Amino acid sequence: MSRFSSSRQLALSQKIRQINWVLILIVVAAATIGVAMLYSAADGSWDPWAARQITRFTVGLVILVTIALVDLRFWWRYAYLLFAILLALLLAVEVAGSTGMGAQRWINLGVIKLQPSELMKIGLILALARYFHGVSMENVRRIPYLLIPLLLVALPSILVLKQPDLGTALFLVLIGVTVFFIAGVRIWKFVLALAATGVAIPIVWNMLRTYQQKRILTFFNPEIDPLGAGYHILQSKIALGSGGVFGKGFMQGSQSHLNFLPEKQTDFIFTMMAEEFGMMGGLTLLGLYSLILVYGFAISMRSQSHFGRLLALGLTAMMFLYVFINIAMVMGLIPVVGVPLPLISYGGTAMLTQMVGIGFLINVNVHRDLYMSRTGGSMAN
Repeated sequence: MSRFSSSRQLALSQKIRQINWVLILIVVAAATIGVAMLYSAADGSWDPWAARQITRFTVGLVILVTIALVDLRFWWRYAYLLFAILLALLLAVEVAGSTGMGAQRWINLGVIKLQPSELMKIGLILALARYFHGVSMENVRRIPYLLIPLLLVALPSILVLKQPDLGTALFLVLIGVTVFFIAGVRIWKFVLALAATGVAIPIVWNMLRTYQQKRILTFFNPEIDPLGAGYHILQSKIALGSGGVFGKGFMQGSQSHLNFLPEKQTDFIFTMMAEEFGMMGGLTLLGLYSLILVYGFAISMRSQSHFGRLLALGLTAMMFLYVFINIAMVMGLIPVVGVPLPLISYGGTAMLTQMVGIGFLINVNVHRDLYMSRTGGSMAN
């Protein structure tokens, strides 16, 4: 065996040892809860959701570990290319995408229906982290240096909005705002942008489709259409309240198993869980999410590279947004926007996106001692 191949194997073994296996165990625990709830949602059957979710999670776990072991410099080098590929897929959705539930959001690959807008969340974080890695803190505060990252956020957001998918478009904007803030953009620029958004609200309102306007109006008063637009959130609140402290028991939720609760396998799966396992079950899941977020923040703080810090913080913020938006949505705190609950909700692309994101997070941890210059030209361990 040559010295070169031996050193490569040693490097690989070191990377494997540096993988945060505790974080992976937490992810497995959360996914196991998700499979159990999908089994319950199908009235005690592995089909059609639980068995597929296990397969998708297993494939996702392999992808997670693979991404974690690839050199961080590789992802830095090809961040823009990955973003461009995902942008091209969003354009392909406009031309030849599959339609479902009144929206054209998927590309049918036979084995899986890929939703590029979900994966674009990862691509956007990668591209913004790559850009801000090469910009000095002094230049970050100058408006001309913000035009390119603004374009990186605007292009996919506009394409997703045309599908139409208002929730995902807003999600992409929130991710962009978060990375801008982490990168050091001054607060007054966000205040100015918020003021401009307020002025533009009447224009945006007129651009929204009728069902989107109805969702927003129903959020403020679900009782105005209890059998229509307000049905989802009213049934969700009933199920949440009926679970009490310890719940009704596994597969004993009346709202979900009598089919009063809509989309119980996707957007409203947290509601079903709270009905069956009560407040304690919900807090247990939130505890697992909190551990993932704490690990994500700790990983970002330990990274020696600016790219790694931005990437890890961006991915941690993405996980927080997933959890916050979904749970706030089913509790009626924000309008229903169709954001899945990470590792729990049924969905192929959603699971893939979350596993890829955690894979990149662990990658930053594995390469935490890697130094990368802002130009990317001088890098050393």
